[in-house]
Amino acid sequence: MAIIVNLDVMMAKRKISLNELSAKVDLTLSNLSILKTGKAKAIRFSTLEAICKALDCQPGDILEYNNLEK
Repeated sequence: MAIIVNLDVMMAKRKISLNELSAKVDLTLSNLSILKTGKAKAIRFSTLEAICKALDCQPGDILEYNNLEK
């Protein structure tokens, strides 16, 4: 997939665990884990907004487009 999810990088920069983020954004651990590992097929804007608010970042800090991937 050409969209790369850098959630794990932002979580490491902010020193926040999956459990902490899950509680802050009100998402299950399994759904957050799917997103973190890049296996998610979609993300709601409300979820992205909650994650950005919890991590104090921009959507571009979490999502990256790689046009070189085939």
